[in-house]
Amino acid sequence: MVNAASIEGEFDYIVVGAGSAGCVLANRLSADPANRVLLLEAGGRDNWIWFHIPVGYLFAIGNPRSDWMLKTEPEQSLNGRSLNYPRGKVIGGSSSINAMVYMRGQAGDYDHWRQLGLPGWSWDDVLPYFKKHEDNFLGASEHHGVGGEWRVEFPRIRWDIIDVWREAAAQYGIAPVQDFNTGDNAGSCYFHVNQKRGRRWSAARGFLKPILRRQNLRLETGCLVEGLLFDGKRAAGVRWRQDGVARSARCRGEIVMAAGSIGSPQIMMLSGVGPAAQLAQFGIPVLLDRPGVGGNLHDHLQLRMIYKVTGITTLNEMYSSLLARAWMGVNYALFRRGPLTMAPSQLGAFTKSDSMQDRANLQYHIQPLSLDKFGEPLHPFPAFTISVTNVRPTSRGSLTLKSVDPAMAPAIRPNYLATPEDQRVAADSIRVTRKIVAQPALRRYSPVEYLPGAQVRDDDEAALVKAAGDIGTTIFHPVGTARMGRADDARAVVDCRLRVIGIDGLRVADASVMPSITSGNTNSPTMMIAEKAAAMILQDRLG
Repeated sequence: MVNAASIEGEFDYIVVGAGSAGCVLANRLSADPANRVLLLEAGGRDNWIWFHIPVGYLFAIGNPRSDWMLKTEPEQSLNGRSLNYPRGKVIGGSSSINAMVYMRGQAGDYDHWRQLGLPGWSWDDVLPYFKKHEDNFLGASEHHGVGGEWRVEFPRIRWDIIDVWREAAAQYGIAPVQDFNTGDNAGSCYFHVNQKRGRRWSAARGFLKPILRRQNLRLETGCLVEGLLFDGKRAAGVRWRQDGVARSARCRGEIVMAAGSIGSPQIMMLSGVGPAAQLAQFGIPVLLDRPGVGGNLHDHLQLRMIYKVTGITTLNEMYSSLLARAWMGVNYALFRRGPLTMAPSQLGAFTKSDSMQDRANLQYHIQPLSLDKFGEPLHPFPAFTISVTNVRPTSRGSLTLKSVDPAMAPAIRPNYLATPEDQRVAADSIRVTRKIVAQPALRRYSPVEYLPGAQVRDDDEAALVKAAGDIGTTIFHPVGTARMGRADDARAVVDCRLRVIGIDGLRVADASVMPSITSGNTNSPTMMIAEKAAAMILQDRLG
């Protein structure tokens, strides 16, 4: 390719992707004025109101302005359904359209990574990186930091129906707690959210926009990366298309992939790094046969159970009232409070699906509303939604190329509910949910199961598994497609310092490196990975 539009000079670091990870990386790597940093983003700027009003996720998800509009391949265990797979198409990435839930996961998640032979990734190892960029409303403590770029606040709205569900959960045995982020998240708690005074606090707002005036940092948006450039087995540059023009840049230091669990492996495969047999099918010259690229895809599948209620207010009937909607707008405009500050879920809970689990393996998201799927109208009847997720699924899927055209999304196959264990946990999670709803606190509001419905009996395991396939959908946490592992692990893609095994000058620092998913929302763990990656990159440069 003739690079008539190459960017002048060489960069010390090129970061591919200005999402949750890329914003952190750009901030840290450009902190030293001596480092020249290029940040490439395929999406655009966050100059749309719904990127900043918290409830804007209702308008951003499923909108081609803000969402890459990906879809999974038809999933056998979801009874042939194909799922929408939202990914943020903007600086800040999915942190600009996601649920805003601040969740680290469990200490056991990271201790497991260490047990896999990955030194430096235990809970005690990663906690300082969480705290480094944190600005938590709870104040400084052994668990939390203040003064960092990543603002965490208490939600600015409450609902009676949610408080009643929490009371019912306590009657079932799920105790209220004050903080999910101490290493043990068992219990129920209002989700702490990435907001600042009632506005979404994305990675772009926290880490990137405040530093865009740095002379040594260059942000380019609308860049569809076509591939990496190599000098032998060393990553030496990036080529992309921007406004219809082929462009490129050279790198004398390191290229850091931060395009996410879909984008990072796709770009690597298009560049000749991946499973040789698959690359050969598309005529891509194989630079490095790395069979793990695109493998190990897994995600959290949420089972969205819906209950009609009477005698208590939900958002469904409020939204149907023009007067109530007008008041929501006034409340937000004047006080930055009310339903427009809502994250998709306000209350969370973690518990065990059965007594044999060594720690909580179910996560609940409680919502004072119901709808068939995001992007569609709320139901006309009072109802609430209980989304329950197996936070440590054993099913693994894959990501494979469909074309050499980088604009064509890869084939996404999460392979949900593929293992007997995941099927058993799904069935048990429906049973546990029904037991919670049957507690005295909720009984007085006459809950009636709308989905999956009473016709699916607790004593019919096969029917419960089928129902899980009918109502299950992604909760937007894809991970693992360029996983960390030991150098002698043939399926690993990066080592414990996130260096691509077999390639010099190339790292991956996003959710794709997770060897196994964290027990909860994955956005803040991804940012921790980027924080730790930046520290390792700068440390390694010093020798």
